[in-house]
Amino acid sequence: MTSLVGSVQYGVLAVIAFAAFALAAFALVDALRRPGAAYTAAGKRTKTFWVALLAVAAAIGFVSLPVLGPASMPGLLGILSVVIAAVYVADVRPAVRRFGGRRGPRRDDRHQGPYGPW
Repeated sequence: MTSLVGSVQYGVLAVIAFAAFALAAFALVDALRRPGAAYTAAGKRTKTFWVALLAVAAAIGFVSLPVLGPASMPGLLGILSVVIAAVYVADVRPAVRRFGGRRGPRRDDRHQGPYGPW
């Protein structure tokens, strides 16, 4: 019984660790693809700042993957890397997307008139 519970706990923590790494990797790739001028236009820190921070977060997430067993599971640094990536995805990414990006204007910005959408 104890072995089964331990296996389930390990599996849940492994899924969480992989999701945390995926979030940090997604945020890093997205930050790399955005133009540097969009960060300053949005009133956020520079692109270099966010890319460096997200690179460290992705590296911590990669090291925290459970390939070596439970000893490599994420700790406080793993939680910090998730927080960094979540702040980028929830706050910085939407602001930067408004000022240009890899896909041009957003879908809802195409039909904007002087008094709002049409």
